[in-house]
Amino acid sequence: MVIEWLKFQVDSERREEFIQKDTEIWTAVLAKRPGFLAKEIWITPDSPTEVICVIHWATREQWKSVPQKLLDETEQRFSEAMGNSYQMLESKEYQVRKFPHV
Repeated sequence: MVIEWLKFQVDSERREEFIQKDTEIWTAVLAKRPGFLAKEIWITPDSPTEVICVIHWATREQWKSVPQKLLDETEQRFSEAMGNSYQMLESKEYQVRKFPHV
């Protein structure tokens, strides 16, 4: 399994709207893609402007096979809904390794 990890800075008064629109727009599109397993949104009360998106993919190949045109179109829709109220700060990739319980 591969994790796509995205960190956003969001206007604090629009954080809940960001999460709602992300679910309606981004998650709805990604959930239709082969290899998409799940998506989580992480927030912390210590930082009301921070939103972390954690997307679980079956394989890196399936994640990277999402067409750039689809990504661009989806980002355009999301940007139209949210305006200049957010900014992506970081993007990371992780591999998940599981070990048998001892």
